[in-house]
Amino acid sequence: MKKLLFLIIVSLQFITAFAQTEAEKFRNGKLNNPCLSPIELKSTLIHYDYSKLFIVTNNAFVYGFIGNSFQRIRIKIISVTKDKFLPDTYNLYGKSMVKTNIDEFRGTLKITNIHKYKQTSYGVDDELKGKGIKGEYLLIGAYNFAEPTKQEHAGVFKGIFSSGFYIDKNNVVNYDDIDKNADGYSNNEFVGQWISHNNKLTKRCNWSDFRIPNSQGLDEGTGEFSPNNKYISAGWQSLRDAYHDKSAIATKAKQVENAK
Repeated sequence: MKKLLFLIIVSLQFITAFAQTEAEKFRNGKLNNPCLSPIELKSTLIHYDYSKLFIVTNNAFVYGFIGNSFQRIRIKIISVTKDKFLPDTYNLYGKSMVKTNIDEFRGTLKITNIHKYKQTSYGVDDELKGKGIKGEYLLIGAYNFAEPTKQEHAGVFKGIFSSGFYIDKNNVVNYDDIDKNADGYSNNEFVGQWISHNNKLTKRCNWSDFRIPNSQGLDEGTGEFSPNNKYISAGWQSLRDAYHDKSAIATKAKQVENAK
């Protein structure tokens, strides 16, 4: 009987793990990071305003894909405001672009967890040591952005996000770019799906600052993001030309990449 009960429990755990969405696995992976303290700090730190964390990075360095063919999607969060009545919720407005199709979206970020890193990084050669950094932290939460139904190819972006920040000696929240020059650096990671309003299409859709989470097969870079040649035609040609060419082609490509 005990053996049967054990097998049932193991089977249920396996089914639960298998049934987890990519976003849920991403969230659990973040929370189980051994570099993070297990102490939940949401109630202690939720009073801060984290809105500026999501609008720091130039859109030329926010990379994303949609679908299993790694079609490039460009995401720009334009404005973020903390909800007046819900301290863990942020309202935002932004735009996405796939190929030449540009859509608006509005939605929310809802913070579910805040954890502190066990050790604080002070950058290359500890250049920031003694500058009054009180600690590095990670926000984790859920996002839901909806495109207006009147827009072509419209739907909803939903999933899990994480964002790193640090608090300085003046108790100010700062976007965590301490290790920006380190290989593999990324921030503001979003992992989830795009679901059409008619529910007929569901596609993977991940994006982030500087590197894309779960982009194995697409990102073949070591120190920085670099798209695999296999997927260049899926919207990545201008990025390749902008930083791997010194001709007039590169100049034109940089204009495309830096377009607002």
